[in-house]
Formats: sequence, C-alpha cells, structure tokens
Amino acid sequence: MTVMVPPARPTARRRDRLVAAAALALSLAMSRLPLRWQIAAVRMLRGLPYARLARLDALHTAVLAVIPSWWPGRIACMEISFATVIATALTGRRARWVLGARFLPDAAHAWADVPEGAVGRDIGDAVDRAWMPVLAVP
Repeated sequence: MTVMVPPARPTARRRDRLVAAAALALSLAMSRLPLRWQIAAVRMLRGLPYARLARLDALHTAVLAVIPSWWPGRIACMEISFATVIATALTGRRARWVLGARFLPDAAHAWADVPEGAVGRDIGDAVDRAWMPVLAVP
C-alpha cells in the first residue's frame, strides 16, 4: 500500500508572506479577466527597476507558502508566476512574466524571470526538453 504524504510547505519571512498573500489575491481575481488585460497590467510596470534574483526567489517561495489548501479553483503555474510578478511590483521592483511552451509532449508553462535568471521555470519533470519562451512581458 502506498501512503501519500503532502509535500512540506516552503517557509518565508512574515513580511514576504503578507506581500505574497496580497499578490496572490490580486492574481486570482485578475485570472478571471482576459489574458490581454493581464498582459496590459504587467506592461504598466515597465518603469520599475528589475529585482535581484535572490529577492525574486524569496517572493516566489512566499507565494508558494501562502497558497491555501482549501481553495476550490485552479492555482497553477500561471497564477503563481503572475502573483510573483505582482508581489515584486508591490516591493517597488519588476520581473518579466514569461509564458512558454515545449514539444513532445506538448505543454505550456509560465514563470517569472529577471536578467540574472528565472524562478518557477524548471519544474523537474523533464530536464531534456527545455521550455521555450513564447511571450515575455514587459
């Protein structure tokens, strides 16, 4: 018999969790809007300076830490990466929101990145088939 054990929730600083909770709420609310409106919202962040990779990683971890287990809807890579970009903007910095794809088998994925690197891109399911960015905003 196989026993399923839920993965450990990531830990993050309290202040980061508060920012991440607000960003996740905004992300879930905006996920009901058309994709072009979400893209337009991220494009408004164009004037902010880029965040450091370590800070982006901390905010991404905080978003993962505040995902409620009771949520009845979808909270996947699209919502998590969008929340990470929003959380970064709430701290006065920006990150690119990247939507990508790969082949064999066909799949789509979303992540956040800065010039130093990306968070949420390597999900560990197939390291031999890299994700190709299709749209990077802003």
